[in-house]
Amino acid sequence: MVSGQRIGSASLSLVLSVFLAAGLAQTLWAGAARVQTQSVEVDSSSPAAVVSGGSDPSQLDMEAIIQSFVEKETEFSRARENYTYRRSIKVHELSMDGGILGTYQIDADIIFSPTGRRTEKVVYAPLSTLPGLSISPEDERDMSEVLPFVMTTAEMQKYNIRYQGRQKLDELDTYVFRIGPKKIEEGERYFDGMAWVDERDLQIVKTYGKAVPDIRKNGQENLFPRFETYREQIDGKYWFPTWTGADDTLYFSSGAKRIKIIVKYENYKQFGTDLQITYGDEAPPPDDEQ
Repeated sequence: MVSGQRIGSASLSLVLSVFLAAGLAQTLWAGAARVQTQSVEVDSSSPAAVVSGGSDPSQLDMEAIIQSFVEKETEFSRARENYTYRRSIKVHELSMDGGILGTYQIDADIIFSPTGRRTEKVVYAPLSTLPGLSISPEDERDMSEVLPFVMTTAEMQKYNIRYQGRQKLDELDTYVFRIGPKKIEEGERYFDGMAWVDERDLQIVKTYGKAVPDIRKNGQENLFPRFETYREQIDGKYWFPTWTGADDTLYFSSGAKRIKIIVKYENYKQFGTDLQITYGDEAPPPDDEQ
């Protein structure tokens, strides 16, 4: 998003447990950020390396685990393309004491057309009342791609993945990874932060980080907030993103701006169609068989 131009930040009014989780995530990220990220390396000295029972996997085992979780994430990404859902985005510009100064909101249904084409239908989008910020194209792209981050096989080539340790996340046993881009290509957007991967299902269940890079160019500043995304298991198999939140202060040359964002992903339903596909000159069934 931009100040008077753009900004990128978010926040939530969450239950105490979520705030505590966010504080823990910041501690872990700060600790991991002190060490340069490398490809698939075990870092047992990180604050995240708190073993929740059992011992940490070996280097070779961790490489196999990472490969498996990337394959599972790739499968999940393909599966999610066959689901409809509603995505609700609400961005508040806040005063430094937390008062709401203005709001941007857009609710959209991710659906399929009668021909099976995936599309996005805006169902609610009141006029933005943000007084000092505006939503940039990068913000829109981040909300679609980076906030619900998925580590697919294709994405893996762009990132360094560093193992941090094992942690209990609610009732889940998870592996914790520090993930950051290998290099920044102009015009591209990346995730930089931490990911919690369920040990059993080998899918991401939580991420904490930010979209990068911040953009300062031609007198404009486009800055982005730290955010946290949680997933829930849908249909007993895949962990889909259901909630993203952030509450951050962005420091522009013109002054600090505080922003709060909540994104909800709801009503996941597997797509079904009544379309019938025939091949070649295949004849329809006789009337008594219809």
